[in-house]
Amino acid sequence: MTANGWLQFALFSIVLLLFVKPVGLYLARVMEGERTWLSPVLRPVERLIYKLCGVQAEAEMNWRQYAFALLGFSAVTMVFTYAIERLQQYLPWNPQHLGAVGPDLAFNTAASFTTNTNWQFYSGESTMSYFTQMMGLATHNFWSAAAGIVVAIALIRGIKRTTSATIGNFWVDMTRTLLYVLLPLSVISALILVWQGVPQNFNAYTAAHTLEHTTQTIAQGPVASQEAIKELGTNGGGFYNANSAHPYENPTPATNFLEMWLIFLIGAGLTYTLGTMTGSKGHGWAVCAAMYILFAVGFTVCYWAEAHPYKVIHNAVQTQTATAPGGNMEGKEVRFGISDSALFSTVTTDASCGAVNSMFDSFTPLGGMVPLSNIMAGEIIFGGVGSGMYGMLIFVVLAVFIAGLMVGRTPEYLGKKIEAYDVKMAMLYALIFAFIILVFSAIFVLRPAGLTAMANPGPHGFTEVLYAFVSGAGNNGSAFAGLSANWWLNVAIGFDMLMGRFLMMIPVLALAGNLAQKKTIPPSPGTFPVNTPLFTVLLIGVILIVGALTFFPALSLGPILEHLLLNARQLF
Repeated sequence: MTANGWLQFALFSIVLLLFVKPVGLYLARVMEGERTWLSPVLRPVERLIYKLCGVQAEAEMNWRQYAFALLGFSAVTMVFTYAIERLQQYLPWNPQHLGAVGPDLAFNTAASFTTNTNWQFYSGESTMSYFTQMMGLATHNFWSAAAGIVVAIALIRGIKRTTSATIGNFWVDMTRTLLYVLLPLSVISALILVWQGVPQNFNAYTAAHTLEHTTQTIAQGPVASQEAIKELGTNGGGFYNANSAHPYENPTPATNFLEMWLIFLIGAGLTYTLGTMTGSKGHGWAVCAAMYILFAVGFTVCYWAEAHPYKVIHNAVQTQTATAPGGNMEGKEVRFGISDSALFSTVTTDASCGAVNSMFDSFTPLGGMVPLSNIMAGEIIFGGVGSGMYGMLIFVVLAVFIAGLMVGRTPEYLGKKIEAYDVKMAMLYALIFAFIILVFSAIFVLRPAGLTAMANPGPHGFTEVLYAFVSGAGNNGSAFAGLSANWWLNVAIGFDMLMGRFLMMIPVLALAGNLAQKKTIPPSPGTFPVNTPLFTVLLIGVILIVGALTFFPALSLGPILEHLLLNARQLF
């Protein structure tokens, strides 16, 4: 651990927090239909889209209609991407003449990008054509990101509104999110990436003749445009197999900083959007503080673990190629080092972004447990675009409910009574997530098809399996690697991702609809304030307790056991 490493963390934190208010305020104005600096240019385009698509912008939806529109849109776009993958050999922009993607892998990939997961059981440069990358995958990076944002906005509206039967119009919310937020920011970010050396072309792959008199194939493609929305939308799917460790996706320290900042940008801004739209900016900052504290603790543990490798590993690698005096450099890029690798891994798993600039499989057990625990917490530490906010609001409801029980009064949240139905929806959200992960993981390790896919034995192999289903259900998409893809795993993780996305969105929208119908009551002496440091502490405590009660036994069989065995000098 070095002063330079901590300086980079401090600089990232300052830049991130400086943008919370302007981004959050802009998001609130966009989603409420207020005038912004882009309105003179984009408002006519917005109206034209409504006219061409037959959208009645003034007609709002109840939560069931909103959910039906969301599910229908996602289903149609998933079929669209599946068809592109299966037919890519007949489609344009395929200079390498790549063939059709197999049916099970095409299903897995279509489900992955539809759910904002971007889990990849393939190498992009050898499997997907340029057309598939752009029309099938990059488009979903926009659609799935927008879907998460609009669900969060719908829940915030439910908290804000009084005796309302509606929570907004899905088609209007999607259009505004895409047009005013994701597209402009992606264009600017892509241009910066091109300036830093990220390719953006349609060239065939380059055959380079090396000094050793061999030929090296260097993949090309429209990388920058996909890289920008990949990070901004917390998607994470890499154009190349090496993802953000590849020098074409992440060539410089400047691009590494930009990509981490983009991952957190909208998730952090939504905390201020929450405070602005509900009229309680203090509450927004209290939620932001809880997220930041959890982020800082996670980075500290990961950085410490990677900077202090186990003696048995150090002694086993006498050349010190895997374990240098400065810490564990195995699986890390020299241009990023330990601190930026730990920071990137913490950021990408705090958010539902599977982008990686290092290999988690090569992390120390405690270092690797940080990304795993981040996803197990529900990726609510700033989180995915939208999904982090509505996931955190579920914990807010639970925290308010627990606070009400402690003082013996009906729980209240920003003037709304939290009643049995609200708590049931919040608990349904939490239970679905845990059920999907633990059941799929148990089935996998008991099936011969699952065991044959494992490349590593013992607790490390179990961690790889657990991480795969945690990453799928959490819509993260990063992996511990070590698993060989087969049709069963493709299908299982495909359903894992779909259930983790849409079965959890439905209780959120139901909660939004129920809160919108309630009357607002004035605060009383027994009302627990949600804009104080005490609330931040309570919220963090609820998150940690729920996570520990749910997943600690599984963690004990994986990274914790491996840590203890490595201290006893047993390698895996």
